[in-house]
Amino acid sequence: MDRTRSVKLGLGVWALIVALIALVVLTFLPTPYVIQRPGPVYDTLGTAAGADGEQVPLIHVEGAETFETAGTLDLTTVQVVGNRERTPSWFELALAWMDPSRAVVPLDSVFPEGVTTEQRDERNATLMVDSQHEATAAALNELGYDTGAEVAVVDVVEDAPATGVLQADDVITAIDGTAVTSAKQLRQAIQDAGGDPVELTVQRGGEEQVVEVAPEKQVDGDVTTWLIGVTLRTDYDFEIDVTLQLDNVGGPSAGMMFALGIIDTLTEGELNGGENVAGTGTIEADGTVGPIGGIRQKLYGARDAGADYFLAPSTNCDEVTGHVPDGLTVISTSTLEESLDALEVIANGGDVGSLPTCDVVTSP
Repeated sequence: MDRTRSVKLGLGVWALIVALIALVVLTFLPTPYVIQRPGPVYDTLGTAAGADGEQVPLIHVEGAETFETAGTLDLTTVQVVGNRERTPSWFELALAWMDPSRAVVPLDSVFPEGVTTEQRDERNATLMVDSQHEATAAALNELGYDTGAEVAVVDVVEDAPATGVLQADDVITAIDGTAVTSAKQLRQAIQDAGGDPVELTVQRGGEEQVVEVAPEKQVDGDVTTWLIGVTLRTDYDFEIDVTLQLDNVGGPSAGMMFALGIIDTLTEGELNGGENVAGTGTIEADGTVGPIGGIRQKLYGARDAGADYFLAPSTNCDEVTGHVPDGLTVISTSTLEESLDALEVIANGGDVGSLPTCDVVTSP
């Protein structure tokens, strides 16, 4: 009997040793995943550290009267743990899998093959700048300012329909005789043409000319898109000077909250009624709110920063449902106007329960 117990004990010890060795090996083996976790939260009505480390307002306006604000309009961020040079260990992944505020995602979905960390950061910085321009345009359009939008060509794809027809810095003023007011509108007009050639009115070197381009068909699954092969930008001529300052944060997802912060800064009263509100979402000059990544992490980041309400893009609702932390009320929005309507209800102490939601189920 004692011998049997001794054998079992010995086997148990060896099993433990093997398990520990396996754990050590797994700790150092590379993994094909990275971890997303809640990142810093920034109040668009407040300040943040600038490039020199000094506190600067996230929104600074010149050329128009500004007003006192209260409460918060927080933009939320996501931090990525790991990159192609160093992925998280299997032990770190196991801990993240058990944490509802974190997500384990494939490495390629965040760092595509052939794209370095530096290239990704540069792209995200560009997206942030573009998002700030769109946020300013959306806010000023909402307030009745003329934003003087111009759609210009950034680059022409090699061997595309627009090759030899359009050039970098061409300003596209019309398509088939209809004035072009945004890159989104231009893309939609090309799509609506269904492959038929389109006439583009172009300003080039101070002269106007009309060119014709036949869009090229691109099929991705069940989705058909018509393209002419150009990268576009929208330039604005704002009547007032709005400076948005936020270092070390990239991507387009702060757009909606910046737009709300600008409106609050330029209007009397408190847009949020002095409450703590957070949110996320891309923004276009026409006020359309678009989807973003990492919304579950942003929900937890907002809750931990003290927000009571969260404005979430309606296109992200499938990721929100069932993943809302205690103490946070989520309101669904698809446009800047809907976000403003929600803030009005919150500010007036109205029935927040009557606002659009994601049919959320609260989780611990």
